[in-house]
Amino acid sequence: MITTILIVGLILLILRTVINDFRSSNPLEEQEKDETVLAGKFTPQTLAKYNGSDNPRIFIAVKGRVFDVTQGKTFYGPGGPYANFAGRDASRGLALNSFEESCLTPLDEPIDDLKGLTKEELESLENWEDHFENKYKVVGTLGNE
Repeated sequence: MITTILIVGLILLILRTVINDFRSSNPLEEQEKDETVLAGKFTPQTLAKYNGSDNPRIFIAVKGRVFDVTQGKTFYGPGGPYANFAGRDASRGLALNSFEESCLTPLDEPIDDLKGLTKEELESLENWEDHFENKYKVVGTLGNE
């Protein structure tokens, strides 16, 4: 009887420790604690600093909405496969499934109106937009002013 009580007590102690460790290392909670970015309007120039190098936060614009993709820094941060899109409007590149610099509008030019994309490319962009909506927080909108 005493052995059973000790074993149950030990199991409860271990469970409590594991749960507390999980809570203290939950990346979603850490992200919520680090909400220093105010949602708002971005221009291509103000968005550019959120590239993971100049600022630890990483934002990407898709169809005029700015997403905080910091939790995906292995993909969007420096050295990641989508690093070209960090701090930029990634819409055309995502539509074309291309990481080429030529798909990015220069920061001093108006935002890409996405004209000339085919139906299939627009569908691809819609799929990407759904992906971002389901995975990342919207922190603002992208405009020229």
